[in-house]
Amino acid sequence: MELSTLQLQRQQRQQLQQRQQQLLQPQRQQRQQQQQRRRQQQRQRQQQQQQQPPPPQQQQPQRRQRQRQQQQQRRQHPRQVQQQRRHHQQVQQPPQLKDPVRTIFIHRTSAC
Repeated sequence: MELSTLQLQRQQRQQLQQRQQQLLQPQRQQRQQQQQRRRQQQRQRQQQQQQQPPPPQQQQPQRRQRQRQQQQQRRQHPRQVQQQRRHHQQVQQPPQLKDPVRTIFIHRTSAC
């Protein structure tokens, strides 16, 4: 669970920064710069996750590692492909198997 709360906090912080930056930009440039910013943030997020030392109370490092790789693969795909794939995964999976990280991603794409 603490992984997902960490990610949520990081997201909220970034969304705040995005909003502040958007206020300063003329509308025409907004869309391009948003996309660039999103790509940069994804890259940063991947680096942060790789650099983050595992917390001491981590009991299944391998499972978390696998989750992390899944996320990165998912992030590197174009946005629409992501959404379609996520949709299929959701349908195929009974709710108990849904990991908290994946639900966060769904919320983020619908919020953007």
